[in-house]
Amino acid sequence: MAKLSEKELAEWEIKRDLNAELLQALNDMKRGEWARKTEFTPQQDGSIRRVILRRDGTIEKDEIIPAEKAQVAAARAATGLSQVPFARLLGVSVRTLQEWEQGRKMPSGAAATLLKVATRHPEVLQELAA
Repeated sequence: MAKLSEKELAEWEIKRDLNAELLQALNDMKRGEWARKTEFTPQQDGSIRRVILRRDGTIEKDEIIPAEKAQVAAARAATGLSQVPFARLLGVSVRTLQEWEQGRKMPSGAAATLLKVATRHPEVLQELAA
């Protein structure tokens, strides 16, 4: 699993065929396969390492999410759910969940409480998702 350099990433972007990629992704989804997968690894300092892998094994993104922004990622990682079912379970849009995970917005109120429950007791949300 090699991470692409900036130059390799730029060359890959120029050569990509988005239509072919979308068609392939749709076919993969129908077969239950994945094209990209996100892995979360909790760090000792409270931050979370997020690695986005492509099916071919290359690393698309490898980043550390600071502890103060890691609550949402930790909650989703604990449940083992992808963004779509996790967002549905929380009653928010996928875009809102993405905004939270990327630290552009912070959940408040009931959503923040539910995320704490998901982090401490993921089995509860897994049971609800089943």
